Amino acid sequence: MSAETGLGGWIDGSAGGVNAVAWLVALALVVAAGTFFLAPGLAAYPLGAVAIVVAYGWLADEATTARTLGLAATVATVSVLGLITIYLVAKSLPAFRLMGLDVLTKTDGTLWASSVPVYSLVPMIWGTLLATLIAAAIAAPLGIAGAVFISEMAPDWARSLLKPAIEMLAGVPSIVYGFIGFALLNQFMADEFGLPTCGSLFVVGCVIGAMALPTVVSVAEDAITSVPGQMKDGSLALGATGWQTTTDITVPAAFSGVSAAVLLGVGRAVGETMAAVVILANVTELPEPLYDVFGNTITLTSLIASQYDNASGTHMNALFAAGVVLFVTVLGLSLGSQYVERRMQRKLGGSG
Repeated sequence: MSAETGLGGWIDGSAGGVNAVAWLVALALVVAAGTFFLAPGLAAYPLGAVAIVVAYGWLADEATTARTLGLAATVATVSVLGLITIYLVAKSLPAFRLMGLDVLTKTDGTLWASSVPVYSLVPMIWGTLLATLIAAAIAAPLGIAGAVFISEMAPDWARSLLKPAIEMLAGVPSIVYGFIGFALLNQFMADEFGLPTCGSLFVVGCVIGAMALPTVVSVAEDAITSVPGQMKDGSLALGATGWQTTTDITVPAAFSGVSAAVLLGVGRAVGETMAAVVILANVTELPEPLYDVFGNTITLTSLIASQYDNASGTHMNALFAAGVVLFVTVLGLSLGSQYVERRMQRKLGGSG
Protein backbone atom coordinates (compact mmCIF):
# COMPACT_ATOMS: atom_id res chain seq x y z
CA MET A 1 0.00 0.00 0.00
CA SER A 2 1.46 3.40 -1.01
CA ALA A 3 2.03 6.31 1.33
CA GLU A 4 -0.74 8.26 -0.36
CA THR A 5 -3.36 5.56 0.24
CA GLY A 6 -2.04 3.98 3.44
CA LEU A 7 -2.89 5.05 6.96
CA GLY A 8 0.52 6.70 7.36
CA GLY A 9 0.11 8.87 4.27
CA TRP A 10 -3.44 9.61 5.32
CA ILE A 11 -2.48 11.05 8.71
CA ASP A 12 1.25 11.64 8.99
CA GLY A 13 1.66 14.38 6.40
CA SER A 14 3.15 12.69 3.34
CA ALA A 15 0.19 13.65 1.21
CA GLY A 16 -0.49 17.28 2.22
CA GLY A 17 -3.95 17.91 0.70
CA VAL A 18 -5.19 14.48 1.68
CA ASN A 19 -4.25 15.19 5.31
CA ALA A 20 -6.03 18.52 5.24
CA VAL A 21 -9.31 16.84 4.34
CA ALA A 22 -8.84 14.07 6.91
CA TRP A 23 -7.99 16.46 9.74
CA LEU A 24 -10.83 18.81 8.81
CA VAL A 25 -13.41 16.02 8.93
CA ALA A 26 -11.92 14.58 12.14
CA LEU A 27 -11.88 18.00 13.82
CA ALA A 28 -15.51 18.62 12.92
CA LEU A 29 -16.51 15.24 14.36
CA VAL A 30 -14.58 15.83 17.60
CA VAL A 31 -16.11 19.29 18.07
CA ALA A 32 -19.60 17.91 17.41
CA ALA A 33 -19.09 15.08 19.92
CA GLY A 34 -17.70 17.43 22.56
CA THR A 35 -20.57 19.87 22.12
CA PHE A 36 -23.10 17.05 22.40
CA PHE A 37 -21.74 16.04 25.83
CA LEU A 38 -20.90 19.51 27.20
CA ALA A 39 -23.72 21.63 25.73
CA PRO A 40 -26.42 19.41 24.21
CA GLY A 41 -28.63 22.38 23.40
CA LEU A 42 -26.01 23.69 20.96
CA ALA A 43 -25.24 20.35 19.31
CA ALA A 44 -27.29 21.15 16.21
CA TYR A 45 -24.77 23.78 15.06
CA PRO A 46 -21.62 21.61 15.02
CA LEU A 47 -23.66 18.77 13.52
CA GLY A 48 -24.58 21.07 10.67
CA ALA A 49 -20.91 21.98 10.34
CA VAL A 50 -20.07 18.25 10.19
CA ALA A 51 -22.55 17.77 7.36
CA ILE A 52 -20.98 20.67 5.43
CA VAL A 53 -17.42 19.49 6.05
CA VAL A 54 -18.24 15.91 5.07
CA ALA A 55 -19.93 17.11 1.89
CA TYR A 56 -16.87 19.21 1.06
CA GLY A 57 -14.52 16.34 1.88
CA TRP A 58 -16.55 13.92 -0.22
CA LEU A 59 -16.19 16.24 -3.22
CA ALA A 60 -12.52 17.03 -2.58
CA ASP A 61 -11.30 13.53 -1.72
CA GLU A 62 -13.94 10.84 -1.45
CA ALA A 63 -11.60 8.02 -0.43
CA THR A 64 -9.97 9.94 2.42
CA THR A 65 -13.32 11.15 3.72
CA ALA A 66 -14.68 7.62 3.67
CA ARG A 67 -11.65 6.32 5.57
CA THR A 68 -11.97 9.12 8.13
CA LEU A 69 -15.64 8.38 8.69
CA GLY A 70 -14.88 4.66 8.97
CA LEU A 71 -12.18 5.32 11.55
CA ALA A 72 -14.54 7.61 13.48
CA ALA A 73 -17.25 4.94 13.46
CA THR A 74 -14.78 2.35 14.76
CA VAL A 75 -13.53 4.62 17.53
CA ALA A 76 -17.11 5.50 18.49
CA THR A 77 -18.08 1.82 18.64
CA VAL A 78 -15.13 0.86 20.84
CA SER A 79 -15.71 3.91 23.04
CA VAL A 80 -19.38 3.13 23.51
CA LEU A 81 -18.55 -0.46 24.46
CA GLY A 82 -15.96 0.75 26.95
CA LEU A 83 -18.35 3.29 28.47
CA ILE A 84 -21.07 0.65 28.81
CA THR A 85 -18.63 -1.65 30.60
CA ILE A 86 -17.47 1.10 32.98
CA TYR A 87 -21.04 2.20 33.68
CA LEU A 88 -22.25 -1.34 34.40
CA VAL A 89 -19.39 -2.05 36.78
CA ALA A 90 -19.65 1.32 38.54
CA LYS A 91 -23.41 0.99 39.09
CA SER A 92 -23.05 -2.57 40.42
CA LEU A 93 -20.30 -1.81 42.96
CA PRO A 94 -22.66 -0.80 45.83
CA ALA A 95 -24.39 -4.19 45.59
CA PHE A 96 -21.05 -6.01 45.69
CA ARG A 97 -19.93 -3.88 48.62
CA LEU A 98 -23.14 -4.68 50.49
CA MET A 99 -23.22 -8.43 49.83
CA GLY A 100 -19.63 -9.27 48.97
CA LEU A 101 -19.26 -12.65 47.30
CA ASP A 102 -22.70 -13.60 48.64
CA VAL A 103 -24.08 -11.95 45.52
CA LEU A 104 -22.73 -14.94 43.61
CA THR A 105 -22.58 -17.65 46.28
CA LYS A 106 -25.39 -17.30 48.85
CA THR A 107 -27.75 -20.31 48.65
CA ASP A 108 -29.51 -20.46 52.03
CA GLY A 109 -32.13 -18.38 53.77
CA THR A 110 -33.68 -15.39 52.04
CA LEU A 111 -31.99 -14.96 48.68
CA TRP A 112 -33.62 -11.86 47.23
CA ALA A 113 -35.51 -9.22 49.20
CA SER A 114 -35.17 -5.47 48.85
CA SER A 115 -36.71 -4.90 52.29
CA VAL A 116 -33.93 -6.74 54.18
CA PRO A 117 -31.87 -5.96 51.97
CA VAL A 118 -30.50 -9.27 50.62
CA TYR A 119 -29.51 -9.86 47.03
CA SER A 120 -28.21 -13.19 45.79
CA LEU A 121 -28.06 -13.91 42.07
CA VAL A 122 -27.63 -17.66 42.53
CA PRO A 123 -31.29 -18.57 41.72
CA MET A 124 -31.23 -16.38 38.62
CA ILE A 125 -27.88 -17.75 37.46
CA TRP A 126 -29.15 -21.30 38.01
CA GLY A 127 -32.39 -20.57 36.14
CA THR A 128 -30.45 -19.03 33.26
CA LEU A 129 -28.12 -22.05 33.15
CA LEU A 130 -30.97 -24.59 33.07
CA ALA A 131 -32.92 -22.67 30.42
CA THR A 132 -29.77 -22.27 28.30
CA LEU A 133 -28.87 -25.97 28.53
CA ILE A 134 -32.37 -26.95 27.43
CA ALA A 135 -32.25 -24.44 24.58
CA ALA A 136 -28.81 -25.67 23.49
CA ALA A 137 -29.97 -29.29 23.59
CA ILE A 138 -32.70 -28.34 21.14
CA ALA A 139 -30.96 -25.80 18.90
CA ALA A 140 -27.52 -27.42 18.55
CA PRO A 141 -28.38 -30.88 17.15
CA LEU A 142 -31.43 -29.77 15.19
CA GLY A 143 -29.61 -26.71 13.86
CA ILE A 144 -26.57 -28.67 12.70
CA ALA A 145 -28.77 -31.36 11.14
CA GLY A 146 -30.81 -28.72 9.33
CA ALA A 147 -27.66 -27.00 8.07
CA VAL A 148 -26.22 -30.29 6.77
CA PHE A 149 -29.48 -31.11 5.01
CA ILE A 150 -29.80 -27.70 3.34
CA SER A 151 -26.17 -27.48 2.22
CA GLU A 152 -25.44 -31.11 1.33
CA MET A 153 -28.65 -33.03 0.69
CA ALA A 154 -31.50 -30.78 -0.33
CA PRO A 155 -32.17 -30.26 -4.05
CA ASP A 156 -31.66 -26.77 -5.43
CA TRP A 157 -35.36 -25.89 -5.43
CA ALA A 158 -35.73 -26.88 -1.77
CA ARG A 159 -32.57 -25.02 -0.78
CA SER A 160 -33.80 -21.85 -2.48
CA LEU A 161 -36.99 -22.03 -0.42
CA LEU A 162 -35.63 -23.21 2.93
CA LYS A 163 -32.72 -20.80 3.29
CA PRO A 164 -34.78 -17.57 2.99
CA ALA A 165 -37.55 -19.05 5.14
CA ILE A 166 -35.13 -19.86 7.97
CA GLU A 167 -33.55 -16.42 7.80
CA MET A 168 -37.03 -14.88 8.01
CA LEU A 169 -37.73 -16.93 11.16
CA ALA A 170 -34.62 -15.43 12.75
CA GLY A 171 -36.21 -12.02 12.41
CA VAL A 172 -39.45 -12.86 14.24
CA PRO A 173 -39.65 -10.72 17.42
CA SER A 174 -38.95 -12.59 20.63
CA ILE A 175 -42.20 -11.41 22.19
CA VAL A 176 -44.07 -13.38 19.52
CA TYR A 177 -42.26 -16.58 20.43
CA GLY A 178 -42.81 -15.87 24.10
CA PHE A 179 -46.53 -15.28 23.68
CA ILE A 180 -46.92 -18.48 21.64
CA GLY A 181 -45.02 -20.39 24.32
CA PHE A 182 -47.20 -18.89 27.04
CA ALA A 183 -50.49 -19.51 25.24
CA LEU A 184 -49.75 -22.98 23.81
CA LEU A 185 -46.88 -24.75 25.57
CA ASN A 186 -47.79 -23.49 29.03
CA GLN A 187 -51.36 -24.63 28.65
CA PHE A 188 -50.29 -27.96 27.15
CA MET A 189 -47.93 -28.67 30.07
CA ALA A 190 -50.66 -27.69 32.53
CA ASP A 191 -53.32 -29.89 30.90
CA GLU A 192 -51.18 -32.95 30.19
CA PHE A 193 -48.72 -32.95 33.11
CA GLY A 194 -50.51 -30.98 35.79
CA LEU A 195 -47.89 -28.23 35.96
CA PRO A 196 -48.74 -24.70 37.10
CA THR A 197 -49.97 -22.46 34.31
CA CYS A 198 -47.52 -19.70 35.26
CA GLY A 199 -44.71 -21.37 33.35
CA SER A 200 -41.54 -23.40 33.86
CA LEU A 201 -37.89 -23.38 32.85
CA PHE A 202 -38.57 -26.30 30.51
CA VAL A 203 -41.07 -24.24 28.52
CA VAL A 204 -38.70 -21.28 28.45
CA GLY A 205 -35.85 -23.50 27.25
CA CYS A 206 -38.02 -24.98 24.48
CA VAL A 207 -39.12 -21.55 23.30
CA ILE A 208 -35.62 -20.06 23.38
CA GLY A 209 -34.26 -23.15 21.63
CA ALA A 210 -36.79 -22.63 18.84
CA MET A 211 -35.77 -18.97 18.67
CA ALA A 212 -32.07 -19.82 18.43
CA LEU A 213 -32.61 -22.56 15.85
CA PRO A 214 -32.77 -20.29 12.76
CA THR A 215 -29.53 -18.57 13.79
CA VAL A 216 -27.72 -21.87 14.24
CA VAL A 217 -29.02 -23.26 10.95
CA SER A 218 -28.17 -20.15 8.94
CA VAL A 219 -24.63 -19.62 10.28
CA ALA A 220 -23.76 -23.34 10.25
CA GLU A 221 -25.06 -23.69 6.69
CA ASP A 222 -22.85 -20.82 5.56
CA ALA A 223 -19.85 -22.49 7.23
CA ILE A 224 -20.54 -25.86 5.62
CA THR A 225 -21.12 -24.31 2.20
CA SER A 226 -17.77 -22.50 2.40
CA VAL A 227 -15.81 -25.77 2.59
CA PRO A 228 -13.75 -26.00 -0.66
CA GLY A 229 -15.27 -28.27 -3.25
CA GLN A 230 -11.86 -29.86 -3.94
CA MET A 231 -11.93 -31.49 -0.50
CA LYS A 232 -15.29 -33.09 -1.20
CA ASP A 233 -14.30 -34.11 -4.72
CA GLY A 234 -11.10 -35.71 -3.46
CA SER A 235 -13.01 -37.74 -0.90
CA LEU A 236 -15.52 -38.94 -3.47
CA ALA A 237 -12.72 -39.78 -5.90
CA LEU A 238 -11.12 -41.99 -3.26
CA GLY A 239 -14.31 -44.05 -3.03
CA ALA A 240 -16.08 -42.46 -0.06
CA THR A 241 -19.86 -42.21 -0.19
CA GLY A 242 -21.66 -38.90 -0.05
CA TRP A 243 -22.61 -39.46 3.59
CA GLN A 244 -19.04 -40.42 4.54
CA THR A 245 -17.75 -37.29 2.83
CA THR A 246 -20.23 -35.15 4.74
CA THR A 247 -19.51 -36.66 8.16
CA ASP A 248 -15.74 -37.22 7.82
CA ILE A 249 -14.65 -34.30 5.62
CA THR A 250 -17.20 -31.50 5.27
CA VAL A 251 -18.49 -31.16 8.83
CA PRO A 252 -15.04 -31.47 10.49
CA ALA A 253 -13.60 -28.92 8.04
CA ALA A 254 -16.43 -26.50 8.89
CA PHE A 255 -16.28 -27.23 12.62
CA SER A 256 -15.07 -23.75 13.56
CA GLY A 257 -18.01 -22.14 11.78
CA VAL A 258 -20.46 -24.72 13.12
CA SER A 259 -19.23 -24.23 16.68
CA ALA A 260 -19.52 -20.46 16.23
CA ALA A 261 -23.11 -20.98 15.10
CA VAL A 262 -23.90 -23.02 18.22
CA LEU A 263 -22.24 -20.44 20.48
CA LEU A 264 -24.21 -17.66 18.80
CA GLY A 265 -27.38 -19.62 19.47
CA VAL A 266 -26.36 -20.18 23.08
CA GLY A 267 -25.53 -16.48 23.40
CA ARG A 268 -29.02 -15.61 22.25
CA ALA A 269 -30.45 -18.07 24.74
CA VAL A 270 -28.43 -16.52 27.58
CA GLY A 271 -29.48 -12.98 26.70
CA GLU A 272 -33.10 -13.63 25.80
CA THR A 273 -35.48 -11.45 27.78
CA MET A 274 -39.04 -11.12 26.56
CA ALA A 275 -39.82 -14.82 26.14
CA ALA A 276 -38.64 -15.51 29.70
CA VAL A 277 -40.55 -12.51 31.09
CA VAL A 278 -43.79 -13.57 29.41
CA ILE A 279 -43.59 -17.21 30.49
CA LEU A 280 -41.98 -17.18 33.95
CA ALA A 281 -43.40 -15.88 37.20
CA ASN A 282 -41.28 -13.68 39.46
CA VAL A 283 -39.89 -16.51 41.63
CA THR A 284 -36.51 -15.68 43.19
CA GLU A 285 -35.85 -19.01 44.91
CA LEU A 286 -33.89 -22.07 43.85
CA PRO A 287 -35.99 -24.98 42.55
CA GLU A 288 -36.47 -28.04 44.74
CA PRO A 289 -34.67 -30.23 43.76
CA LEU A 290 -32.09 -28.22 41.87
CA TYR A 291 -32.45 -30.28 38.70
CA ASP A 292 -36.18 -29.67 38.52
CA VAL A 293 -36.49 -28.15 35.05
CA PHE A 294 -40.23 -27.79 35.58
CA GLY A 295 -39.62 -25.23 38.32
CA ASN A 296 -40.34 -21.56 37.88
CA THR A 297 -37.06 -19.95 38.90
CA ILE A 298 -36.49 -16.56 37.33
CA THR A 299 -33.59 -15.91 34.92
CA LEU A 300 -31.12 -13.02 34.96
CA THR A 301 -32.75 -11.25 32.04
CA SER A 302 -36.30 -11.67 33.30
CA LEU A 303 -35.15 -10.44 36.74
CA ILE A 304 -33.95 -7.17 35.25
CA ALA A 305 -36.96 -6.73 32.97
CA SER A 306 -39.55 -7.47 35.66
CA GLN A 307 -38.07 -5.43 38.53
CA TYR A 308 -36.32 -2.39 37.09
CA ASP A 309 -39.47 -0.25 37.05
CA ASN A 310 -39.86 -0.26 40.85
CA ALA A 311 -36.20 -0.57 41.83
CA SER A 312 -34.14 2.13 43.50
CA GLY A 313 -30.99 2.42 45.59
CA THR A 314 -29.21 -0.83 46.30
CA HIS A 315 -32.00 -2.78 44.61
CA MET A 316 -31.16 -1.05 41.34
CA ASN A 317 -27.45 -1.68 41.95
CA ALA A 318 -28.20 -5.41 42.38
CA LEU A 319 -29.95 -5.41 39.00
CA PHE A 320 -26.85 -3.84 37.49
CA ALA A 321 -24.84 -6.65 39.11
CA ALA A 322 -27.05 -9.10 37.21
CA GLY A 323 -26.21 -7.15 34.06
CA VAL A 324 -22.51 -7.51 34.81
CA VAL A 325 -22.90 -11.29 35.15
CA LEU A 326 -24.72 -11.43 31.81
CA PHE A 327 -22.08 -9.23 30.18
CA VAL A 328 -19.21 -11.40 31.42
CA THR A 329 -21.02 -14.58 30.36
CA VAL A 330 -21.64 -13.39 26.80
CA LEU A 331 -18.08 -12.06 26.60
CA GLY A 332 -16.80 -15.48 27.67
CA LEU A 333 -18.87 -17.18 24.98
CA SER A 334 -17.49 -14.79 22.37
CA LEU A 335 -13.90 -15.39 23.43
CA GLY A 336 -14.56 -19.13 23.49
CA SER A 337 -15.85 -19.09 19.92
CA GLN A 338 -12.77 -17.17 18.78
CA TYR A 339 -10.49 -19.67 20.54
CA VAL A 340 -12.25 -22.62 18.89
CA GLU A 341 -12.00 -20.94 15.49
CA ARG A 342 -8.28 -20.25 15.84
CA ARG A 343 -7.65 -23.79 17.09
CA MET A 344 -9.46 -25.35 14.15
CA GLN A 345 -7.65 -23.07 11.69
CA ARG A 346 -4.31 -24.26 13.05
CA LYS A 347 -5.45 -27.87 12.96
CA LEU A 348 -6.69 -27.62 9.37
CA GLY A 349 -3.68 -25.64 8.19
CA GLY A 350 -5.51 -22.34 7.82
CA SER A 351 -4.25 -18.86 8.37
CA GLY A 352 -4.27 -19.10 12.20
